[in-house]
Amino acid sequence: MGEKMNAWQMAQEQFFAVAERLKLDDDVRDFLAEPEEMHIFSVPVHCDDGSRKIFQGYRSQHSFARGPAKGGLRFHPDVSIDEVKALSMWMTWKTAVVNLPLGGGKGGMTCDYKALSERERESATRAFARRLSAYIGPDRDIPAPDVNTDPTTMAWIADEYSIRVGHPEPAVITGKPIELGGSLGRSAATGRGVAICVQRLFENLNESVEGKTVAIQGFGNAGQHAARILEIFGAKIVAVSDSRGGKINLSGMSANDAVREKLESGRVEGIEGDSITNEELLELDVDVLVPAALEGVITKRNASRIKARLIAEAANGPTTPEADQILHDKGTVVIPDILANAGGVTVSYYEWVQNRARFYWTEEDVNERLRTTMRIALDRVQASAREFQTDWRSAAYTYAVKQVAEAVKARWHQR
Repeated sequence: MGEKMNAWQMAQEQFFAVAERLKLDDDVRDFLAEPEEMHIFSVPVHCDDGSRKIFQGYRSQHSFARGPAKGGLRFHPDVSIDEVKALSMWMTWKTAVVNLPLGGGKGGMTCDYKALSERERESATRAFARRLSAYIGPDRDIPAPDVNTDPTTMAWIADEYSIRVGHPEPAVITGKPIELGGSLGRSAATGRGVAICVQRLFENLNESVEGKTVAIQGFGNAGQHAARILEIFGAKIVAVSDSRGGKINLSGMSANDAVREKLESGRVEGIEGDSITNEELLELDVDVLVPAALEGVITKRNASRIKARLIAEAANGPTTPEADQILHDKGTVVIPDILANAGGVTVSYYEWVQNRARFYWTEEDVNERLRTTMRIALDRVQASAREFQTDWRSAAYTYAVKQVAEAVKARWHQR
């Protein structure tokens, strides 16, 4: 057995394959194969017991070709240079596939954030922000929440940055509390984007999403909102699961009741229906499968048994490359993660726009703008898949890399 490929190796291999398909010039390929900037810094933190711990901080800014870098901050023991480099590259492609005037960034701090007290979390976050603030800004790099970070974390970082520059600057970061300039509609944006993509694809097939059966693996924020909004669109939710297992009800279950049960009890087992495993859920005979939990759940071992006509990836990386080929060969359409779950970064962009203008939209405005953006992006990827006679993931990457490469060449030609 060979050594498992890490995230950065995977991201680069994906990029080089697309670069070859597009016949990119060597200089453009080499420029996009590495982050434009990579910042590494130490973060000293005073602990409750009087000791001092030193955490490692990172911020990878993969591309500024189309605009400021954009991407999350994760505080977790496994955060590493290779991880944030890979995630920043993927953010570049994600912002490009939905045609946002942004690049890709990602960062974080290597620490067991969950094990810290509330006071230690604030101390660590503010110390991290003081080091990070030299490398970010509303015109340079706009971070957002990710693993173990949330609106409160973003508020602390925005506060430290505002102290540094001497005035309030909400546009330096997104995912903030509404009271500090966060956008209405942000919490539902990822799930709403998934639902919009599903609805649009059936429209393009001259079908309606009404009555289509849906199974959702992973019932966190994205899965919950995807369920609620797909039900509003007329789909029938027949199965949901979380890390402990799932429930199936072929007559259909109320999305609102399922969400309420999950929020109140922390699990889905109280939902009316029969018990089902996560593995069984993936192989149900449904119209739409929404993997919204972990990466790598659809593999070469189970891909041939997937019966869903359509897979909409709410999670990042739920389908392995080997599984992609099997699904494509059997005619299953996969709306890839960089398109399907781009609703979150799209509304983060809207938050930034509102912050810059100091003018805030209604939730209806946000949702309608998101609907337009996601539908146009899906149509574009579908057309690219037809043009190149390839699967949707390859089509999405091809479109995104081409947009960024053309921006790089345009900048160079103007020097």
